[in-house]
Amino acid sequence: MSESDRPAFDARAFIRTLPQSPGVYRMLDASGTVIYVGKARNLKRRVSSYFTRQAHNAKTQSMVAQVADMQIAVTHTEAEALILENNLIKELRPRYNVLLRDDKSYPYIHLSTHQRFPRLSFHRGGRQGQGRYFGPFPSASAVRETLNHLQKVFPVRQCRDSFFENRSRPCLQYQIERCTAPCVGYVSEEDYARDVRHVEMFLDGDSNRVIDELVARMERASENLAFEEAARLRDRIAALRTIQERQYVAGAKGDVDVVACRIREAVACVQVFVIRNGTNLGNRTFFPRVPDATDAGEVLYAFIARHYLGGGAPQELIVSDDIEDREVLEEALSGDAGHRVRISPRVRGERRRWLDLALSNADHALSARMSTQASMDRRFEDLQDGLALDAIPERIECFDISHTQGEATVASCVVFNREGPAKSDYRRFNIEGIEGGDDYAAMRQALERRYLRVKRGEAPVPDLLLIDGGRGQLAQAVAVLGEIQLDDEITVVGISKGPRRRPGEEVLHIAGREGEYRLAPDAPGLHLLQQVRDEAHRFAITGHRGRRGRKRTHSVLEDIPGLGPKRRQALLKQFGGLRGVRRAGVEDLARVQGINRALAERIHQTLNG
Repeated sequence: MSESDRPAFDARAFIRTLPQSPGVYRMLDASGTVIYVGKARNLKRRVSSYFTRQAHNAKTQSMVAQVADMQIAVTHTEAEALILENNLIKELRPRYNVLLRDDKSYPYIHLSTHQRFPRLSFHRGGRQGQGRYFGPFPSASAVRETLNHLQKVFPVRQCRDSFFENRSRPCLQYQIERCTAPCVGYVSEEDYARDVRHVEMFLDGDSNRVIDELVARMERASENLAFEEAARLRDRIAALRTIQERQYVAGAKGDVDVVACRIREAVACVQVFVIRNGTNLGNRTFFPRVPDATDAGEVLYAFIARHYLGGGAPQELIVSDDIEDREVLEEALSGDAGHRVRISPRVRGERRRWLDLALSNADHALSARMSTQASMDRRFEDLQDGLALDAIPERIECFDISHTQGEATVASCVVFNREGPAKSDYRRFNIEGIEGGDDYAAMRQALERRYLRVKRGEAPVPDLLLIDGGRGQLAQAVAVLGEIQLDDEITVVGISKGPRRRPGEEVLHIAGREGEYRLAPDAPGLHLLQQVRDEAHRFAITGHRGRRGRKRTHSVLEDIPGLGPKRRQALLKQFGGLRGVRRAGVEDLARVQGINRALAERIHQTLNG
């Protein structure tokens, strides 16, 4: 499928739902695969730039042309968005992101609190050593920049232990006032410990207390006319304020999931943020079906029970609403997970910020969902009007055929309902027993196999059957449904590209009606048919490529009884490949270790007829 054949992503409707907040956005193609993850200081401004600016490079133009859907996660700060972006890129490995081949963990700052004069240092890797670890940071440069700023404010040593232990006089760091020279005793343990305590408080996020203490010391110094000391403390306070940036999930203890629920117009959204060892690993959005008049507490109870029982719950679940019988649910989850699980509906401080973050994301996801659902409803209604159907179709099935010059033919069946693609109902059919390249026979076989099952009640009857093709393919569908006696229940429509094969010029053929139908290029009903057809095409091509790849990597040697993997490998090594094995005589084959004469004759006969 060429890029020009893809239905356009409704960027304007999506952008209207975006907040002007920091966050992460994910671009998905028609198959639902994430092709790009990015961060933004202002989501609305950043995402809209992809669809309003014209001066994009070729890579960006190709990427935007493939966008079929987008997802967002709102964060408090851009730094937090950067950490989340890196986590998602590492996990999803999107095609259009820059991917690093190393699998190193995020960098941390290490404070060796077990030493007499602790050291601040850059750390990456496991965190099993003594001391305290602060982070994670989004990049190594962020750690080094933070260490550089900290050294200006808190003159705690950053030199290696081997360097520190062998000094007889202060180093250059003392001369430029970046260290108090504990290596040669120029600072008391008490004063050094005070600086270390301030470092810990600052990295723990308690920078306001540090500033308060420094302000109090500055005022005392000023009152005592120690103006140089007061000026030095004033500069420390100013430097602290410039590097003060909170990471709302850094420093958390244990494993926490934040579960927030929003309900609007009988549509429920559950947002789950996963936090492990202080790192935001990302969020997931769920839209459970709920009866009318269901409140958020009921939704959370049902969701937590279904989502976590049998899968292991974290140590704590922070929830947006109180849950009835919370103690019973905690007991069940604790027994299932093998450790105590606490459900916390009322939290404060940092954990309240996490919950607000999850609620904000739930609000935005719900708004986008309802906007998308309204768009889908308009498409179905417009399709009914455009094709003059008796009722709005509730279920559409579409078939397509894919092969390469008749090789490895695969037929696809995709299903759409009023909520969009019903991927659990998708089916593929490997076509056998026909002449290669006979699309009519392939279509007939796939339709027979599918609708015999429908006739037996194994699958629902669709309201509309869409066939990718013209009158010929349409005739095959009509004939099959007539034989199975489903022709009175299903409206059959063929969709083919116009003479110039441009989107918007599709020609429609409706079974039982004369002539051709064309819908307006901007008609929502036509956009729906394009989306369904392109999804069937994608699903067929994916199946065909997989089948063709398996077939082409299959060796004829695998079909010979008694010739296992080790013997096949020995043959190929001995003769330099399959061509050499085919040229070898029976005597030559029998000289290979593990090949007796009877097996050699069988190999020779198989390869040479």
